[in-house]
Amino acid sequence: MLTDQELLRYSRQILLQHVDIDGQLRLKNSRALIVGLGGLGAPVALYLAAAGVGELHLADFDTVDLTNLQRQIIHDTDSVGQTKVDSAIRRLRALNPDVQLLAHRTALDADSLAAAVASVDVVLDCSDNFSTREAVNAACVVAGKPLISGAAIRLEGQLSVFDPRRAESPCYHCLYGHGSDTELTCSEAGVVGPLVGLVGSLQALEALKLLAGFGEPLVGRLLLIDALTTRFRELRVKRDPGCSVCGTQHG
Repeated sequence: MLTDQELLRYSRQILLQHVDIDGQLRLKNSRALIVGLGGLGAPVALYLAAAGVGELHLADFDTVDLTNLQRQIIHDTDSVGQTKVDSAIRRLRALNPDVQLLAHRTALDADSLAAAVASVDVVLDCSDNFSTREAVNAACVVAGKPLISGAAIRLEGQLSVFDPRRAESPCYHCLYGHGSDTELTCSEAGVVGPLVGLVGSLQALEALKLLAGFGEPLVGRLLLIDALTTRFRELRVKRDPGCSVCGTQHG
């Protein structure tokens, strides 16, 4: 049940007929894995903690650098030099002490990633490199866990939800294949802070919809964001029957 304090803390959310007390209880009993606590993971972690998701698993092996602070709003100047996980935990505990926080401070290998994915209800990929995204996607397909994937660089953002529980849902590999050898990072190409905040906030929203059970998740759709012109486009994406990760001959 929800305590009086929880009823008060989440009252504005509970007022929504799509959430109500039942939805809030589902959030309280949910577990989410956030892979990466940078520009995308920062708003994801803050909004999921604020919304009352009961257990957040935080995965990042990096430390806070001064160059992060322009966009990674969960960290502050005093966090420079700390691990991003520890910096995030400090902020999240101050925001909502009722949320349980589990730390993954080292890089997840195949076995630890599989175990981490299997132990949660939803996974949010907030990483900044293709190899991690591919590994997280593969683990989600095997475990049958929904994956909310976001990306942002320069002035462009992308967002989609891949849900292997749905027969029609593509996976990340269906859409992006083996990626590109010329993939750029924010440190090489730059990025504007509010853009990663926008994409991360939308990732958090998709997670709340999946966990509380309301709305229409962004499954089978790719949202494209052009921050330069403030335009949004949506593309339909289909599952690839021949996909080497989720295709019918591999499922």
